[in-house]
Amino acid sequence: MDASDGPAAPDMPTLARSFQGIGADYERHRPGFPAAVLDLLVPQPFESVLDLGAGTGKLTELLVTRTRRVTAVEPSAAMLAVLTAKLPEVQAYLASAEALPVEADSQDLVTVAQAFHWFDREAACAEIVRVLRPGGRLGLLWNTPDPVCAWDVAAHQAAHPGMPLVERSDPPRQEELPGLQAVDATAVRWEEHLTRHEYLQRWSTVSTFLSAPRPLRAQMMAQVEDILDRDPDTAGREDLLLPHRTEVFLHRRPR
Repeated sequence: MDASDGPAAPDMPTLARSFQGIGADYERHRPGFPAAVLDLLVPQPFESVLDLGAGTGKLTELLVTRTRRVTAVEPSAAMLAVLTAKLPEVQAYLASAEALPVEADSQDLVTVAQAFHWFDREAACAEIVRVLRPGGRLGLLWNTPDPVCAWDVAAHQAAHPGMPLVERSDPPRQEELPGLQAVDATAVRWEEHLTRHEYLQRWSTVSTFLSAPRPLRAQMMAQVEDILDRDPDTAGREDLLLPHRTEVFLHRRPR
């Protein structure tokens, strides 16, 4: 299915609100992040890190291994409940990126994994600059489909009707952000073993599925299943090997 076919994409606020009611399912079915991203984000132990839009703590659980004090901010109560149960040592706030309950000049690093596209960019960047120490860094992360995996790329297109397919480049294309200096952009490739059932369940936690009317949701899932049935790398297989491409973008607050 071409991304230009079918219904128009839902608006961003609708998609963002779809996460308010899920927590345990997101934690159970969504992938985490490879340990290699820590070497890019935290090349040496830091005093304080703020994980923004932290969700259920998929990245937070890595950050605590190299940081004396990790603070998590997440606007979904359901997701934050999972994070605090899993990581009781993390100071956690139910709050938004545009109004951070964090002191100015207090953070060595701010991270945002799978969430920056939901923010009001100008307001969030102003807050990030405020809480970073001079010279402190912002790290943005996204797990993206690896172009070498045709069946996963096709599933992403089927699961995001009306949305254009984003072309990937190596290194990833870096964007300018207000008040911040671009430092580096890297793609980390890794692989995940999962079952067909787990892969399908993962799609049920994606915003376009959560916000879609039930008939459209069933149609989208049927398309993903058809892709798995037809692709020679997945047809008739219960155990799958899924390549991932995690993009890491680093920015710095000027000194």
